[in-house]
Amino acid sequence: MTDLPLPLKLARFRLDCTVEAPIHLHYYAGSQLRGAFGHALRRTACVTRQQDCHACPLYRSCAYPEIFETPAPERHRLQRFSQVPNPYVVEPPPLGARDYPAGAALGFHCVLMGRALRHLPLVVYAWKRALERPGGLGGGHVRLDAVTYVGPDGSEQRVYAEGGLSAPAVAPVPVPALADRAVVEFETPLRLQAAGGVRGHAMTARDVLMALARRYWLLAEFHQAAEPAVDFAGLGGLAGAVELTGELRWRDWRRFSSRQRQEMVLGGVLGRVTLRGALAPFAGLLAAGQWTHLGKNASFGLGRYRLCQENQGDGESQGMA
Repeated sequence: MTDLPLPLKLARFRLDCTVEAPIHLHYYAGSQLRGAFGHALRRTACVTRQQDCHACPLYRSCAYPEIFETPAPERHRLQRFSQVPNPYVVEPPPLGARDYPAGAALGFHCVLMGRALRHLPLVVYAWKRALERPGGLGGGHVRLDAVTYVGPDGSEQRVYAEGGLSAPAVAPVPVPALADRAVVEFETPLRLQAAGGVRGHAMTARDVLMALARRYWLLAEFHQAAEPAVDFAGLGGLAGAVELTGELRWRDWRRFSSRQRQEMVLGGVLGRVTLRGALAPFAGLLAAGQWTHLGKNASFGLGRYRLCQENQGDGESQGMA
């Protein structure tokens, strides 16, 4: 179990922008950015101009649904899926509503996973269209100046600037040496679904670790064509023996759903927790989860966490991603 290979390619890109007409970003801008990106991606990728993607003859070969609304398989050897996770995550600026005047800098990240990386030129162009469309983001528009691949070690490689785009050399996520203790800090609200609701302060280590394992291996299967040779029952038994303690706080926020045409209240937990137990089988998953995120609405950046490595002597922590 500890030597199980983690095949999914993960790449984080930083988008550096300049505001050209003033914009307003909501308290949590992930849904705003995701919505603008999705509309631009569809306009860019669609060749049939059909209203309903599901009725389109190209539905299962088009880049738009592959990236943004991944089709569930018609058949699966284990179960029937109504939906599968998408191979991207939008990581917005830090929490808090803010106004950006003309000339201000705006930066955020986008993670691509597995085969979605082959569509990097399309993704960059869609972001460019989304940001530069007048009124398309926060009532104004933004110039995309550069896109930079940020490696797991913090190294950077420019992949887009005006006049050119190149493919990055994607480095694997390193697996930390975890023995019996790990500190995890949730930086955006975590929404773990359990028993028909969202887990709050009562979530367990098993909830976290198994949700992480399921999300990772679904992404690997559907977006990397990897066969998940995982003993989930055995993994669940190991996860059940891990203890979770910490300080969590509930945070509600609101977003407008253009699809459902109504305002929605979404809540999740923020804070820092400590996992104690035999963590070696989960070390790779905990590391990769800093890219994949965790829980519901991960595609617009919820469930982002930082795996901390406590410094010996002063009790401070240092992010590993």
